[in-house]
Amino acid sequence: MNPLWSCVIVVLAAIIGVTAIQGPQEDYSKYGVYRFTFEDSSALFRDVIAPLTDDYDVWTRSNKFIDIKLPKDIGEQVKEGRLIIDDMNQLIQDTMPNRHLMAHDQAVFENLQEFFFNEYRDLDTVYMWLDLLERSFPNLVKLEHLGKTFEGRELKALHISGNKPETNPEKKTIIVTGGIHAREWISVSTVCWTIYQLLTKYGSSKKETKYLDDLDFLVIPVFNPDGYAYTWSNDRLWRKNRQKTHVPQCYGIDIDHSFDFQWEKAHTHACSEEYSGETPFEAWEASAWNEYINGAKGNYKIYGYIDMHSYAQEILYPYAYSCDALPRDLENLLELSYGLSKAIRSKSGRIYDVISACKDRGSDIFPGLGAGSALDYMYHHRAHWAFQLKLRDTGNHGFLLPPENIKPVGKEAYAALKYFCDFLLDPEI
Repeated sequence: MNPLWSCVIVVLAAIIGVTAIQGPQEDYSKYGVYRFTFEDSSALFRDVIAPLTDDYDVWTRSNKFIDIKLPKDIGEQVKEGRLIIDDMNQLIQDTMPNRHLMAHDQAVFENLQEFFFNEYRDLDTVYMWLDLLERSFPNLVKLEHLGKTFEGRELKALHISGNKPETNPEKKTIIVTGGIHAREWISVSTVCWTIYQLLTKYGSSKKETKYLDDLDFLVIPVFNPDGYAYTWSNDRLWRKNRQKTHVPQCYGIDIDHSFDFQWEKAHTHACSEEYSGETPFEAWEASAWNEYINGAKGNYKIYGYIDMHSYAQEILYPYAYSCDALPRDLENLLELSYGLSKAIRSKSGRIYDVISACKDRGSDIFPGLGAGSALDYMYHHRAHWAFQLKLRDTGNHGFLLPPENIKPVGKEAYAALKYFCDFLLDPEI
């Protein structure tokens, strides 16, 4: 183990002890999450939900069910739904750092190398960790700044590479992103786990050494810094960024509806969880990303893109905007998707379903719900192959996955990434 890295871990432990403090959270005691298995989702919203309330939040769509957050007094009237999450406030509290465990982290270090992943970490701590990685692995890591968010925070990317132009002359690149939706904390921790594995195993593992020598990695753990910070300080279930909109009392644009490919204004009301903005790339983070990959990284050959989300345990492949649009390389996309799923199942036994992103987003029912996604944009413009991984679980906790899942989810997602790397390094590719 890198001696400097050991020292860094000790320093970071002290930092964590004073930084990971959350603010008072939004009260969700009057809400529950209900599961519906309607075959016709449009009829569900038109005939069942809309006549009763406009106070709802679609937590996830899958090819098997739809989970919707509703006021409990409304949910009790909807016989078609089954309550799957009752005490949301308790689940929210369960995701927050445990002060006793944090002290245990500092004093004992049962597993010195992995203590960072014992709990979810707030934005300041994640960013300090990234800074320390750059100092600990200066020959492998370059921390790159894409600019500032609406609230003045940095959007940071890690460029990870063995810097071996002789083995990667065309700059063959994999991009990994997480945290586009602020409340999906497990996506942030999983991307951090990926970074950790690549760096700490380089030089000691033949696979990771080959990955970094033969590939470049561009990694953004927190694509939505303002929103992620807000989930810690105010509302654990906040989804969008924190930009002002044309409606003064409504904040935020759904970054994953803001990319300029098949963009359309999916929701007219700025308070909607899936508000796409008034123009493409209105979300600052999406615009900065576009400039980064087509400007600073314009000469990199992006072979792979993996966007981490939660939840539903699914591997999604393009396109999201329409089920009528066939991807250019469907055979390889399906081969890769099932390969990613098999790698996860071999690692942890968890089953991740493979489906087209359009069905997950509901574009086959409501045109526009999959418009302007990062997945479609990257696949159409830059990446040979692109996927979205919707991580654990399948609904018992939803976005409020307990922290004991951080390492298991990291391990199974990293197994999928290794399969992807092996595929890309096949001499036939």
